Amino acid sequence: MRRLVALFVTLLAPSFAPGAEPALRAGAYAMDVTPQKFPVSVNGGFADRKVNSAHDPLHARCLVLDDGTTKLAIVVVDSCMIPRELIDEAKKLAAKKTGIPATNMLISATHTHSAPAVASVFGSDADAEYTKFLVRKIAEGIDKAHTNLAPAKLAWGIAEEPHQVFNRRWKLKAGVKNLDPFGGDTDKVKMNPPRMSIDLLEPAGPTDPRVTVMSLRDADDKPLALFANYSLHYVGDMPALSADYFGVFADSVSQKLKAGKGFVGLLSNGTSGDVNNINFKEASPKFQPGERSRLVADAVATAAVKSLDKAEYGSRMALRVATKDIELGVRKPTADEVKRAEVILEKAKGRDLKGSEETYARETVLMAKYPDKVKVPVQVLLIGQFAVVAIPCEVFTEIGLAVKKNSLLKTTCVVSLANGYFGYLPTPAQHALGGYETWRARSSFLEVEAAVKIETAIGELMKDAMSK
Repeated sequence: MRRLVALFVTLLAPSFAPGAEPALRAGAYAMDVTPQKFPVSVNGGFADRKVNSAHDPLHARCLVLDDGTTKLAIVVVDSCMIPRELIDEAKKLAAKKTGIPATNMLISATHTHSAPAVASVFGSDADAEYTKFLVRKIAEGIDKAHTNLAPAKLAWGIAEEPHQVFNRRWKLKAGVKNLDPFGGDTDKVKMNPPRMSIDLLEPAGPTDPRVTVMSLRDADDKPLALFANYSLHYVGDMPALSADYFGVFADSVSQKLKAGKGFVGLLSNGTSGDVNNINFKEASPKFQPGERSRLVADAVATAAVKSLDKAEYGSRMALRVATKDIELGVRKPTADEVKRAEVILEKAKGRDLKGSEETYARETVLMAKYPDKVKVPVQVLLIGQFAVVAIPCEVFTEIGLAVKKNSLLKTTCVVSLANGYFGYLPTPAQHALGGYETWRARSSFLEVEAAVKIETAIGELMKDAMSK
């Protein structure tokens, strides 16, 4: 089978043959995107939260590659989620500055739950002033990385860190009461259940322990940048604004590589829509603020560096990009559901909303105004024999595993929350189980078959990119 796949790759992409590719150049830059004014609203919870300081800086970590014919940019931003219109604006500004086509840019959010709100979800509305600032800074970061382009060598690595990822959706024993915020009781799973509960049956899905790494060195073999991908939602133990464990990883991997000034570490969020760092089979251990982020980041950074022990660096490889919009349906409330929501909101009039029922009542009224269909961007970047797949959702782990399994390239990673934000992406089977990630809201609204259609589109884009 591997020989057949290798033959297929060769037939589709003769320009991938050794020696046929031009010399590679790379540039990296970490642009500080910490807000300059406080307080700011923070995404990540049902209720709005105001923050008056930053525990550590937030960044848009930018990487630009150039094979002499094609240029592409990869950006990882310390943000919870970034709407498509903001990312498109940043790409437009960056394209003017650099000449890199907007279609050749991948911009993703880490999903830290301690960054300023730039998407209006649940009780938090986007901070208009910070949103303008972030868009400008992302574009400036890409421009800085582009300016830093210089001859480079690239290698890939794959390792595993299974001890930091746990599926957060649990099947419950028969007869256990499990209400949803719409007045129903048909959910078969619960997200983030009580730890060590006797009501828990088994996790509702898998985890993905893989740490996928793309390492870059300059012409003198000094570390230039390291892009990694790991399927963990976030950690969430930092006070004030924070890049969460994603930022700690960037510092940790730099130290482990003994990298010099200007090195940029990027950790993108993989397919972690149903995965976090909580082992629900055990009691909660005691940690100091930030301690768990440091432990997780060190473990992932250790695996990332270990993956490069036998890596072979090359300076010649072709860059290919394929992207397209696919039209997907929106799950909208019925007239009766809207009526019920309006009654709930009327009772809460004059005060802040409390609890999930009131929060989802507001979401129901807002979802009624959504369009029936939306255009969702899907993207594939090929860097030699390495594939980066971009999906603009909080993608369930089993989808990422399926994409990797079906990929024509051995080294493939999937970046979530990339090029926009379209809520959670469960499989149809997970939709049938119910649970928080499937509850209709601005955080989860795509049609039930969305994952199937997106997987199909990715397969088509992979073939399209390889044929260029």
